Amino acid sequence: MPKLLIVIILSKYRVSKHQSYIKCGVTIHLLFETSYAYIYFRRSSTHPLATKLVIIPTYNEKENIEKMIRKVMSLPMGFDLLIVDDSSPDGTGAIIKRLIPEFEGRLHILERTIKDGLGRAYIAGFKWGLAKEQYEYFFEIDADFSHNPEDLMRLNDACELEGNDLAVGSRYVKGVNVVNWPMGRVLMSYFASKYVRFVTGMSISDTTAGFVCYRRQLLEGIGLDAIKFKGYAFQIEMKFRAWKRKFKITEVPIIFTDRTEGQSKMSKGIFWEAIVGVMQMKVASWFGKY
Repeated sequence: MPKLLIVIILSKYRVSKHQSYIKCGVTIHLLFETSYAYIYFRRSSTHPLATKLVIIPTYNEKENIEKMIRKVMSLPMGFDLLIVDDSSPDGTGAIIKRLIPEFEGRLHILERTIKDGLGRAYIAGFKWGLAKEQYEYFFEIDADFSHNPEDLMRLNDACELEGNDLAVGSRYVKGVNVVNWPMGRVLMSYFASKYVRFVTGMSISDTTAGFVCYRRQLLEGIGLDAIKFKGYAFQIEMKFRAWKRKFKITEVPIIFTDRTEGQSKMSKGIFWEAIVGVMQMKVASWFGKY
């Protein structure tokens, strides 16, 4: 059943909450946002034709994964969720499998036998989703709550309602919105994005962002098999390819909060891949390889 969206102007109703109603097997969700009420009609949680797929790569995320799954599953837009787990030795995969029956038809796991990088995990997830015709919107989000899952709905609206092909959850489009990072890491991330913008010519403020929404058409037209980078440079390369192909891109301001549980996967090798890789990417683009 296709989703019907009704927008009601409420000049005096200024609240921000979600309400859900279930009647005759259909879930009606009301999202009150300032002076607007967005009313989403969708089937109950077992509806097999969800159009939105959230992809989360994991490696040793046992402290966070169940809480993240339950949060995404509770959101009123009816997201499906695919966890791409790189055979986490801490039992992350077992936690996901335990929850699959509870969220039957909505929660999925794709297990890889080796830890092969963030980019490879996302590409595997994209291909899994693209093989299923119902998905029109694909989301990236970290498992550690550094991205607020509530903002998935804002990214969705930026693509589905506003007509963008790529919506970037941006830390830097309106100042610097980062919580609990040491100043050194804030400066490194901020100036890394500045460096990428300078080298590539892209106008995106947060070029390394890993909280995004893609339309299906973008993923089908971007050349996933040609993506070179495995680490965080993958995020830059995806945006660069989208920009070079003139897909419509927007940034949605978010607040990024550093993880409070589990271990960060950032390393010096990943950082330098991004720094050197940007130059390689730009030079390759002069010869039509992007």
